[in-house]
Amino acid sequence: MTDTAHALGESRTLWELVERRAALTPDRPVLLQGDRTLTFGELRDRAERVAAGLHDRGVRPGTVVAWQLPTRIETALLSFALARLGAVQSPVIPFYRDREVGFALRESRAEYFAVPGVWRGYDHTALAERLGARGVFEAYETLPEGDPAVLPPPPSSGEEVRWIYWTSGTTSDPKGVLHTDRSLIAGGSCLAHALRLTPDDVGSMAFPFAHIAGPDYTVMLLLYGFPAVMFEQFALPDALEEYRKHGVTVAGGSTAFYSMFLAEQRKQPGEKVIPTLRLLAGGGAPKPPEIYHSVVREMGCRLTHGYGMTEVPMITMGDPEDTAENLATTEGRPPAGMEIRIAEDGEVRLRGEAVCRGYLDPEQTAAAFDEDGFLITGDVGHLTESGHLVLTGRIKDIIIRKGENISAKEIEDLLHTHPDVGDAAVIGLPDAERGERVCAVVEQPAGAAELTLRGLGAYLREQGLAVHKLPEQLEVVDALPRNKTLRKVLKYKLRERYGS
Repeated sequence: MTDTAHALGESRTLWELVERRAALTPDRPVLLQGDRTLTFGELRDRAERVAAGLHDRGVRPGTVVAWQLPTRIETALLSFALARLGAVQSPVIPFYRDREVGFALRESRAEYFAVPGVWRGYDHTALAERLGARGVFEAYETLPEGDPAVLPPPPSSGEEVRWIYWTSGTTSDPKGVLHTDRSLIAGGSCLAHALRLTPDDVGSMAFPFAHIAGPDYTVMLLLYGFPAVMFEQFALPDALEEYRKHGVTVAGGSTAFYSMFLAEQRKQPGEKVIPTLRLLAGGGAPKPPEIYHSVVREMGCRLTHGYGMTEVPMITMGDPEDTAENLATTEGRPPAGMEIRIAEDGEVRLRGEAVCRGYLDPEQTAAAFDEDGFLITGDVGHLTESGHLVLTGRIKDIIIRKGENISAKEIEDLLHTHPDVGDAAVIGLPDAERGERVCAVVEQPAGAAELTLRGLGAYLREQGLAVHKLPEQLEVVDALPRNKTLRKVLKYKLRERYGS
């Protein structure tokens, strides 16, 4: 990390970080969207005016403001305006509907709710009214503005909880995760340091800004003073024009994004699909080693993958200068200040400034931390001698067959090397004789040969998989069920579908 970036990373609050970056490079762009450009100076000045407009509406330090908005320049301005006021903001993913949105509004006790109106054919204002939300206002193209002279002093401490993020409730209600400005700055600093970025880079936000990756990525832009292209709706190949027009050098999101870029690259082998691209980076989901090797070989760029979650936006990250073996098979190393403890059962536990302050529900907070203050993640893994973290799965993804523990990820990584497998998920299903049986659910690429359980088993044996780990059930699907943020595979839906 450069001396300037390191100094900026010591900012107490997000607003202090905005002010310090704007003073350094006021005319450099920070956000690009279509034909629009927002500079660091404009981010500071416009966010202050929006903060004044919100203040005129009654928003004060500590006021809880929920927002459900797409990835737009206006969304970033609103978020930083709330940070300037010292309000508590509760971002909600735009794809969520009545159940999740209603839960977030009730649990956070939101006093205001910003929505995009009708977006992608869905009426969010009607949703808000149906749920009885308070202080509803639309914030898609226009934002409230006022005279910054009315504003109180900006917050001076970054240790108060000012962010409520929501885990993706799959089988139960989501959990409200509590963050401070400092925990988000620490997470973004980790990402910025690991990726070795420069002011000459151009990044991209292809994920919902309301995701925890939103501030994580924006902190990185503020630390290093480079811009990112925002995608309100991300789809390939449509988005490629924007990547090329703005000369994006760093792209990614998660493993599913790598696969999408690879699919486009394979349409024009030998010609870089994004000529300026030098790095794909992301996290949030397991990365099979074969994906890494395919990206490097076919796209002609580097790939670094990391480990993060809503509770800890950045835990480890691959270093672009690391060995191919480490980049392919590990999640990278933790930065200074992030402690990783591996419990006796292999569970990963975390302690550090980037770790959340707990949950809205005190009982959930008590259950989430051990006696030494380490966050209990539910992930299983180990640290190598060089300090790299290797994840082997989730505790709930460990399949127990006849008393033997089987890692679903080990089988998935091997399945990804099969030429007729596009993507795969391995789950354990109830079995009267074995306790659990191993089930492989597979997507196939276009033109692939038909897969059989026997043939797949023979292939896995050739790759060295032990006999007791071989799948006993094969399901071929058109598309694996995924969430709409980082496109993670929803294994619980597969268990529900095939568990009977």
